[in-house]
Amino acid sequence: MHFKRKLAASIGAGVAPLLALSLPAAPASAHGYIDSPPSRQAQCAAGTVECGSITWEPQSVEGPKGLTSCSGGNEQFAELDDDGKGWAVTPVGKTTDFNWRLTARHSTSTWQYFVGGSKIAEFDDGGAQPGETVTHQVDFGDLSGQQKVLAVWNIADTANAFYACIDVNVGG
Repeated sequence: MHFKRKLAASIGAGVAPLLALSLPAAPASAHGYIDSPPSRQAQCAAGTVECGSITWEPQSVEGPKGLTSCSGGNEQFAELDDDGKGWAVTPVGKTTDFNWRLTARHSTSTWQYFVGGSKIAEFDDGGAQPGETVTHQVDFGDLSGQQKVLAVWNIADTANAFYACIDVNVGG
């Protein structure tokens, strides 16, 4: 009887790592990203563009506040910074709604939108906790043609922010 238990334990110990490696990884506990118009990480998650680990965790592009990169300075998601990767460009009007999908609703200081390093819109939440989705109407002003929008969700009670880049064709 003792031999059978040892044998079962040995088999279990040998099979457990194989089973763990074959199961899909659970996504990170997560935060948020722009799903409309589709951000670069939304395109990865949808399979529109071939990407690495961001495919399974589009909501996880987090980094220190004040960055200007699509990856949030995270090397794991560096491919989001590659402007030549073949991102789909969404035609939009001069005024466009940007929809954030939030998987963890952090108290928010501000939401900011940049084009070419210039801020084109900011929305102040004053530390409020947002809902599961947040929509901002952004006016592009005199901008037209293909643009890369950097959207930033600044968290109120940490030094971090969440980043998303959206490729659009304003007026196109």
